[in-house]
Amino acid sequence: MPEIAEKLYYRIGEVEDIAGVPAYVLRYWESEFKLLRPKKNPAGQRLYRRRDLELVQRIKTLLYDERLTLEGARKRLVAESRRTQPQQLELGMREAAYADTLRRVRDRLGSLRARLTP
Repeated sequence: MPEIAEKLYYRIGEVEDIAGVPAYVLRYWESEFKLLRPKKNPAGQRLYRRRDLELVQRIKTLLYDERLTLEGARKRLVAESRRTQPQQLELGMREAAYADTLRRVRDRLGSLRARLTP
């Protein structure tokens, strides 16, 4: 991966230069790979994040270097994303526990407030 300037968002022209893939191919990949969904600004211009850039590079590797079909690349990406989901699931469970604790604290504070209010 070439040296990439640290930015929050990259425009499609910048991604085109970094990845070495024409803009029309990037737009086509967006329609083929559900994981590749760059944001759009109010003017409708695509804004890619660092994660999107890495995904573009991965798609390019799967298609051009490993010579997979679109379907094969799609399946590989889904399989790779499933390997990372247990961490996300664990974070989601922890988040649910925090939400439950906050709910109980809010309920207790509400009951205290009711007691203190004449």
